[in-house]
Amino acid sequence: MSVYQELLRQGHDATESFVDVVRRDHSAVVTLNEPRRLNVLSAPLVVQAKAALAELAADPEIRTVVLTGAGRGFSAGGDLEMMRLAEERLDEAEGSTDIWRWIRYEFGGVARLIARSDTAFVAAMNGPAAGVGLAWALTCDVVIASEGALIVPAFGRLGLVPEVGTSWALTRRLGYQGAFAFFAGGVPLDARRALELGLVQEVVAPDDLMAAADRWCDRIAALPPHALAMAKPLLRQAADANWDTTITMEEFAEPNCFTTGAFQQTVRAMVTRTPGPANSNS
Repeated sequence: MSVYQELLRQGHDATESFVDVVRRDHSAVVTLNEPRRLNVLSAPLVVQAKAALAELAADPEIRTVVLTGAGRGFSAGGDLEMMRLAEERLDEAEGSTDIWRWIRYEFGGVARLIARSDTAFVAAMNGPAAGVGLAWALTCDVVIASEGALIVPAFGRLGLVPEVGTSWALTRRLGYQGAFAFFAGGVPLDARRALELGLVQEVVAPDDLMAAADRWCDRIAALPPHALAMAKPLLRQAADANWDTTITMEEFAEPNCFTTGAFQQTVRAMVTRTPGPANSNS
């Protein structure tokens, strides 16, 4: 049995629940729940998290998903026991490509699901976030942090590189030199510094974290469904596109919005309320 197959077996055979899901109207909260180990990304937790997020993303009634951690941490990242297993079996026939499958299809599978789904994902960072756990948080559409949160650059200390989309997120927020300094310096960033650097969008008191997440969910749910579904991929693609490509994408997307009932009703209501010639906000 390959390492990838072994890890999948461990994940599917686990009888203990490591992920909690609570549905609330248009939103859901997914909690990584192994607080004894700071929600380390063990095989069972990853398999359960991927399944839960995929189910929620496929549900048209769920507009937003909050991702958070139980206890005093968001996630400590990869499981050292998993890393040791992979290292011990590198001399087998498939070599490093075996653990590559786990990294791509399971760790990366969760990140791709967050990025590519029409559902909006809000990371509620309640404590330290490192490694792949940090990657998942930074892939979310909004990141809010409690005052006790820490963004931890653990990869360099382990002899690893930024992983599962982290290099993309860091360079776009910090620039090359800022991202390199974060990686090489190995100094954790507290919540306030992360806010200054644009890595999180809001910092709140620990007791207000989930209420703040709910407020973001309500704001997003107030958007017409088509606006969220069209804007999310547009904004994500714009991060890598040049100006000409971006404006062209916007020009094709905008007329489609004119055909929706939500847009038409809003404009008609505004015109009715506004005396004289109506002015467009676009």
